[in-house]
Amino acid sequence: MATRSIPSLLADLQLLGGEQFAIVEAVRAQVKTLWPAATEEVKYGGILFSAEGVTFGGVFAYRQHVSVEFGRGAHIQDTLGLLEGSGKGRRHLKLRTVQDLLDRQLAHYLPLALQVAQSANGAD
Repeated sequence: MATRSIPSLLADLQLLGGEQFAIVEAVRAQVKTLWPAATEEVKYGGILFSAEGVTFGGVFAYRQHVSVEFGRGAHIQDTLGLLEGSGKGRRHLKLRTVQDLLDRQLAHYLPLALQVAQSANGAD
């Protein structure tokens, strides 16, 4: 099975219409602002982010929203109480507009997600 490229995935997102493409691009820009050397990889139907050698989250577009997923999000000290999900590991922020990046405090959660991913990586 061929590996999808980020430009190919983004082109498909543009076809969805709505605000999903703009939200995904805004999330990507926020990650690059925090970690200019961050890398991206298309996996599981979305874009996974890695910084400082650790994968810490990803962005996934759906018909009605965009989800920023944190694989070890259950280990984040969620003092703002904005993370969603109740499983053993994952937590996410559900974004419906570009404004939700601010309203849902994405810039607060991204460094926390990297921190818990680094802690888990060091424990492995």
